[in-house]
Amino acid sequence: MRLPGPWRQHFVSANGIRLHVVEQGEGPLVVLLHGFPEFWWAWRHQLPGLAARGFRVAAIDLRGYGESDKPPRGYDLWTLAGDVSGLIGALGEARAAVVGHGWGALIGWTLTALHPRRVSRLVSIGAAHPRALRAAMLRDPGGQGAATASYAAGFQVPRRPERSLRADGAARVERILRAWSGPEWVATDDFATAAAHCRTGMGVPHVAHCSLEYHRWAARSQLRSDGRRFAAAVARVPEVPVLQIHGAEDPCVLPSTAQASARWAGAEQRLEVLDGCGHFPHEERPDVVTAMVADFLLYS
Repeated sequence: MRLPGPWRQHFVSANGIRLHVVEQGEGPLVVLLHGFPEFWWAWRHQLPGLAARGFRVAAIDLRGYGESDKPPRGYDLWTLAGDVSGLIGALGEARAAVVGHGWGALIGWTLTALHPRRVSRLVSIGAAHPRALRAAMLRDPGGQGAATASYAAGFQVPRRPERSLRADGAARVERILRAWSGPEWVATDDFATAAAHCRTGMGVPHVAHCSLEYHRWAARSQLRSDGRRFAAAVARVPEVPVLQIHGAEDPCVLPSTAQASARWAGAEQRLEVLDGCGHFPHEERPDVVTAMVADFLLYS
């Protein structure tokens, strides 16, 4: 998964595991956190784009993905936020701007609440605050509840989802990307290349299982005490500026759910919704999103 480019790649030890890091540029640190079912390559446009604007950009493979370690445990948001907090310190910085997509954004929201001194700015792409997502699923079972259940419910059973993700060269990964994206991106060569690399990434041993453990913890924690403790812990309102970027056609996290995050996002929050865009704005509209992120980091 060490795809070539103008970046440099290395490993960093943080929170008891080894994380694969892809860096480019010099300046204030920006950490990029991918979502499901991708890996660091999801940020191939933002790495050079933000580096050219004067940032040191670090995209990582999250725990369980790509070339990062794949331990049997630790796929809860408490631990995942600890991974990123440790990573920032291991990269020699006290704080960083954090940009996350999907699960990466959920980690970013959690990191901002649990380790506030580590985060200088937060950008959430294709996601909502964990409390907003939980509330929307309960309040709107036919909307956000059905949207989440359409994929996450099937991930809760053992073994079968792993086999499904790996079957036929991980063809299901491409179907997921296609179903969750806006129509313009899926017709491009960039989509075809991204889908091919993500299929390869899902075929790395243990990635299918580890990536599903994120969803399993999220569902099962709702019925356990750690889920209640987590909900209380992440209710802390950020003291840093927050930018949300969302696709108007996102079928996974509805725009109304993203908008409901304002309650937990603090006074310096704004939401940008991109028409005709699905769950992957940073790949579907890379130039637009990179410019939005850079302007937010420079001038907010």
